[in-house]
Amino acid sequence: MKSPLVCAIVAMDEGRLIGREGALPWHVPEDLKRFRDLTSGHIVVMGRKTWESLPPKVRPLPGRLNIVVSRNPVALALPDGVLSASSPAEAIAKAAAVATEGQRVWIIGGAEVYREAIPLCSEVFLTVVKGRFSGDAWLAPFEDSFYLSDEASGEACSFRRYTRRSC
Repeated sequence: MKSPLVCAIVAMDEGRLIGREGALPWHVPEDLKRFRDLTSGHIVVMGRKTWESLPPKVRPLPGRLNIVVSRNPVALALPDGVLSASSPAEAIAKAAAVATEGQRVWIIGGAEVYREAIPLCSEVFLTVVKGRFSGDAWLAPFEDSFYLSDEASGEACSFRRYTRRSC
């Protein structure tokens, strides 16, 4: 079986902000629905802080294999069925080892995981939330290695799909 497609999914404001104190600085239902629709049935990779920011009722994210990245994965107290890894690359390798045909690996945050994992991604699904918010985590630029392959406008945001440029 070939390796699964690795994609990032991320929401940012018009100033590239993605988080505030471990949470999203906004509540945009159409973005949350898109996230759920795209990632359900697939594998999600997230950092420890992102894992801890999930509400207990959806941790682990239902209908998805969850893999949590931590510099010290042994110290994580994860429920059965949730995997751990010491880097995004290790998480992607673990995901590839268990992925079924057609399953994607979704990188879902946070900032450090995106910085390390987006260079390993084939596609980036970006939501741009209208406006500028205050916070403490930003998305590093990645667009130079990708081209905009699809775009749609929503009520409170726009949805962009970037595909990696071929060499």
